Amino acid sequence: MLLFLNIAQLILYIGGLALIGQGLLFVLSGQKRETNLFYQLFQIVNKPWTATARFISPKQIADHQIPFVAFCIVAVLYITVTLAKIEHCVSIGVELCQ
Repeated sequence: MLLFLNIAQLILYIGGLALIGQGLLFVLSGQKRETNLFYQLFQIVNKPWTATARFISPKQIADHQIPFVAFCIVAVLYITVTLAKIEHCVSIGVELCQ
C-alpha cells in the first residue's frame, strides 16, 4: 500500500510541476509560446491532466483556463494522497514507513 501511495504521489508531483512550468512559460513566452520547444513538451506531459479537466469542467470554461483547472485537480489529488499516506503510516507505525 505504501508503494502505491508513493507512486501516486510522485505522478501527481510531476504533473503539478509540469503544469506550473507550463504556466510560467505561458507568461514569459508571450505570443511565441506555441513555437517554444519546452512549452510544447509541457503540453504533451500535461495532456492527461488537461483532458481530464476538460471532461470534468462545464462548457462555459474557456480553453485557456483548462490548465489552471487541471492544476487545481492535481493539487487536490496530491493533498488527498498525502493525507492518505500520513494516515497509513500512523496506522502501521512510523518506523515501518521509512
